[in-house]
Amino acid sequence: MKISKPYSEKITGIIQLVSSKSESNRALIIQALCDETITINNLSTSDDTNTLKLLLDSYKNNNVLDAHHAGTTYRFLVAFLSCQIGEWTLTGSERMKERPIKILVETLRENGANINYLEKDGYPPLLIKGANLNLSKIHIDGSISSQYISALLLLGPSMTKTTKISFINRIISKPYINMTLAIMEYFGAKTKWENGSIIIEKTPYKTNSLSIESDWSAASYWYQIISLNKGSIVELEGLKKQSFQGDSEVANIFEQLAVETTYKDNSISISNNNSATIKKIELNLNNTPDLAQTIICTCAGLGIEATISGLETLVIKETNRLEALKKELRKFNIDLEIIENHTLYLKGKQTITQPISCIDTYNDHRMAMAFAPLALVAGSFSINNPEVVSKSYPNYWEDLRSVGFITED
Repeated sequence: MKISKPYSEKITGIIQLVSSKSESNRALIIQALCDETITINNLSTSDDTNTLKLLLDSYKNNNVLDAHHAGTTYRFLVAFLSCQIGEWTLTGSERMKERPIKILVETLRENGANINYLEKDGYPPLLIKGANLNLSKIHIDGSISSQYISALLLLGPSMTKTTKISFINRIISKPYINMTLAIMEYFGAKTKWENGSIIIEKTPYKTNSLSIESDWSAASYWYQIISLNKGSIVELEGLKKQSFQGDSEVANIFEQLAVETTYKDNSISISNNNSATIKKIELNLNNTPDLAQTIICTCAGLGIEATISGLETLVIKETNRLEALKKELRKFNIDLEIIENHTLYLKGKQTITQPISCIDTYNDHRMAMAFAPLALVAGSFSINNPEVVSKSYPNYWEDLRSVGFITED
């Protein structure tokens, strides 16, 4: 697909953002674990959430479950199925079979789970023989993936005893853990932090209804668009200042990149205030790594020097996002360095050019969505596999077209 910048110099519009898949997926697991009725409104229409809902609706009558590319879905299901009576083969895409699952599996095994690797040790697919587990004392490495921790946390209220989760090494992406705890508490769970560990009391989930907020990760691409287009303003519906989502930090980060956020009752307005004079930005995204591609591409478009650290988890996502960013930015004549400890360094005052070859997305939704706004600087270019955005933001291209971007198949 070819994407070109709008004819209009200024971008304006009202966007109804996709609902948060992070909130949706957590709520779906709680719904499946609750003995009472739980109502979820405004559920995400993303591929990941649709896949999780389908598998939760069908697992009692289906012994082979395919999570495809959905990493959160896969990890949540490993923990969930371990505590259900039955036997399942849990598989996924070829990329999923390259994404490690050993830490979560071994943690569950230490607490009595019966899980076996069907191909490569430490990786999907898995054979899970579920049982009534009692996960009372859990020790897990907190430096690998917060999704492992959230998968275990969600089970806590359904256990027969109080659950204590203690951490080896520092915790990454802590806002995602806090999101999990907040949604659990919304449905009646009792949790607390105690001396660096998390305690979940034996208090079953209770009936309630939840309206899923719009996705702050999806909002980040609109912050990028506004940052790259002076004088523009867009209203994003369904967002609020007090959010479960850690990626709401994008509003504070993009203040440095000329984007001003105005909070309304159930929406935000973001505008380019034309006053940014920053030439260098240094960020640690340990808590919000999913914003990395958006921020790096924005800085590349603005010619700003950037040092972004805290990106350890990006090498085990849908692709190795660090290497993918480096390779695809080179097509725009932009040099990006990967330095020690999974840190990205972008030299300032580089000029983006129109790429000769197509931009590859590596089956990664965030690659497609972070690169598309660079049409505002490069003019136009082609993107391979644009439909990959359906993983988290199915209406992305439609929303871009609504504010003037031009797309051609």
